[in-house]
Amino acid sequence: MSFQNHLAYHSMYQKDKMTLGFILPTARMSKNPIMENQLELARKIEEYGFASLWLRDITMQNLNIDDNGQKYDLWIYLTYLAAYTKHIALVTGSVVLPLRHPVRVAKEAASIDQLFPGRLIMGVASGDREKDFTALGISKQESGPLFKENFEILDRLLKEDQPTIHSHAGLIDGTDMRLIPKPESSIPTMVTGFSNQSINWIARNGDGWLQYPRSILQQAQLIQDYRALTEVHAPGDFKPFSQSLFINLLENPDEMPVPIPLGYSVGRNRLVDLLHQFQAIGVNHLAFALYFSKRPPEEVIQELGEFVLPYFPTHKGTGQL
Repeated sequence: MSFQNHLAYHSMYQKDKMTLGFILPTARMSKNPIMENQLELARKIEEYGFASLWLRDITMQNLNIDDNGQKYDLWIYLTYLAAYTKHIALVTGSVVLPLRHPVRVAKEAASIDQLFPGRLIMGVASGDREKDFTALGISKQESGPLFKENFEILDRLLKEDQPTIHSHAGLIDGTDMRLIPKPESSIPTMVTGFSNQSINWIARNGDGWLQYPRSILQQAQLIQDYRALTEVHAPGDFKPFSQSLFINLLENPDEMPVPIPLGYSVGRNRLVDLLHQFQAIGVNHLAFALYFSKRPPEEVIQELGEFVLPYFPTHKGTGQL
């Protein structure tokens, strides 16, 4: 699949290079996410030149944990951010396909792409939050098959002009109906995690892969396996690999990395060393999560923007808006 006209894709992804972004909210994890200053911080992230903002798809607040995402509905908040920022890529990390009707997802994604051309990178997932499944009356045990079916419907609606689709979700007769609007350009659609699928299926069907943090060695092996399979299914095509990384940026810039859940407490200079390692193994984009950060997000964003981002600059998009 060619994304030659997709500005966000080209600003985030090049072979053998890595760019940086942020998962929102940039506040420390809490039962009630702090959202009041997130637009201001999102604009600051864009002004420094970071490549992306990532949003999550969470329906219900789990009162037993502190991880509740950006609180607002994924598509509504993404539209809000798109309206008040200029060009930064907006990544769904990720649309939980078993919990959303695929025709509605296709319409939402196409609408975003029409209104804000070339800014959407669509991550999709099978979902892992039990209470969301319970609240919506959907069996989590069926999330794998539902993801696969809904992905295929979504993919056809976005990439074919007038497909005829018979599925569990409904009937679309391509002789007398079609999705409206159609996307302005091809929308990169990337599988998140494994989504209860094989790596072979992911390499064949996704336009890229969004993954969770692992050790350098583990991630290197996964990327190697993925690249080998993408070459089998789409010889010569570049399918980018992205991941998140949780960081607690320490004030001493030379502080060595200490593991925390899904990331590190680390000083900025040693963080740069780590990021070079991730780039070397084939990570093409990395999104920071500040959920365990002990410093004000304004400080962390400023320090990363001034001292870390220059090593991993956002690419100048070659797509045409």
